[in-house]
Amino acid sequence: MDIRTKAVHTGVYKDKSYNSVTTPIYPSSTFYFDKIGQNKGYDYTRSGNPTRDALEENLADLEGGAGASATCTGMGAITATTFFLKSGDHLVAGDDIYGGTYRLFKQVLPGMGVDVSFVNMRDLAAVKAAVTPKTRMVWIETPSNPLLNIVDLEGVIAVAKANSCLSVVDNTFMSPYFQQPFQFGADMVVHSTTKYLNGHSDVVGGAIVYASEEIAERGKWLVNALGVSQSPYDAWLVLRGVKTLAVRMEAHQANAQAVAEFLDGHPHVKKVYYPGLPSHPGQELIKKQMTGFGGMLSFELDTSKVDRDNFFANLEYFCLAESLGGIESLIEHPWLMSHSSMGEEGLKKSGITDETIRVSIGIEAAADLIAAFDKALKG
Repeated sequence: MDIRTKAVHTGVYKDKSYNSVTTPIYPSSTFYFDKIGQNKGYDYTRSGNPTRDALEENLADLEGGAGASATCTGMGAITATTFFLKSGDHLVAGDDIYGGTYRLFKQVLPGMGVDVSFVNMRDLAAVKAAVTPKTRMVWIETPSNPLLNIVDLEGVIAVAKANSCLSVVDNTFMSPYFQQPFQFGADMVVHSTTKYLNGHSDVVGGAIVYASEEIAERGKWLVNALGVSQSPYDAWLVLRGVKTLAVRMEAHQANAQAVAEFLDGHPHVKKVYYPGLPSHPGQELIKKQMTGFGGMLSFELDTSKVDRDNFFANLEYFCLAESLGGIESLIEHPWLMSHSSMGEEGLKKSGITDETIRVSIGIEAAADLIAAFDKALKG
């Protein structure tokens, strides 16, 4: 099936009693046994729930994986993957990743005995040099958040495999509609389903999709043991949202392309980061591993010409808010908001500046979004 058909039909037809065309919600926290050792496949919702199973079936199908775990948040999914590691292990990650991931890797994992190296993951030589005999996982985020840098999936995953390391790809920015990391050999793919998969800013959630049954068995055990599985109602919201993934991603992309082209070369904008611009340095990899450019862009605001606070105050339609991937447009300041936990040193190393602005382009009319920017940039 085409991914557009999978998004609509996978994990849906579960009601054999009344033939509902939507997946039922099973809010029950527990399920009774017919007798000791015999039930209908479920005993306690943290461990398994029919609604959540339906979502996991859908997400595994969209990514082309062997199974999936739906978690309570995106960070819950990321945290669960790190429990594949043990004290004494080493993890290699990019130096320009999501701020919450950076905080977990920098401030939490070392206290658990896991060493982490942050490298420029666009440099394969740097990735190879960072790997040690203790390295057990390579963490890839592409395009990166918020600078939209492109990592060579095939190249970095090959380095991981050559060193018997698990490779994990955060595919939140692209969604499985525009990028499928398993095609390049990834072991796990993670998502904040809060973002494009749900797409309506009305739920928080995460997902881990597994390349093999063996990895899935371990991952599902960990999610249950850690208690980070998603509630049935939240799973139902994500499953409802994912049905429109294809049409939403096309709309996000068309609008983002138009806005990026408007901002590119604007006298009050120093630089625009968007994969759909010919000026993006990752064109070869974009063509190789992505089928679209997505709805995220960032730019450097020339604050010598435009006051930052006035810019935000005068910008219509864009909510000054963290998160991304919803149908409404959002804008934020990574230095002080989404990536502040990286600290000044980490921010500078990643390339994020005090003038970096991250934008999640919604599905409003492109002309209205451009007009809003035009007005706000005039100061």
